[in-house]
Amino acid sequence: MEDASRLSRHAVAILENPDNGILVSAVVGWEISIKVGIGKMKPRSLIQRLDRVLEQQSFSELPITLDTAVRSGLLPLHHRDPFDRLLVAQAQSLSVSILSADAVFDRYGVKRLW
Repeated sequence: MEDASRLSRHAVAILENPDNGILVSAVVGWEISIKVGIGKMKPRSLIQRLDRVLEQQSFSELPITLDTAVRSGLLPLHHRDPFDRLLVAQAQSLSVSILSADAVFDRYGVKRLW
C-alpha cells in the first residue's frame, strides 16, 4: 500500500482487477503494527487508516479463527515466522492463493502468485 514499486507487474494486475476478490488477513494488520511499534516500518498512518484502505480498494478482511491458529501451529517447520504460518493456514483452509514474492510459501503447497 505504501510502495507499489516493489510489486511485480502481475501482482499489480491482480490487485487492480475488480473481478478478483482480494482477502487481507488480520495477520497483515498485526504484523504491520508490530513493525511500526519497534521502528522497523514508518507508516503509522497506514495502521490508523487500514480499515478505510481496505474498504476503498474493495478488499475483504479475513479474520483469524481458532481453527486457523491451530492449523498454523501444526504446520511443518519449513518456516518459523508466525505471521507467514498463519497466512499459509488460512490459504490452505480456504483453498485460496497467496500474493507474495516469498518462495517459502511454496514449501507448504499453497498456490503463490507473484
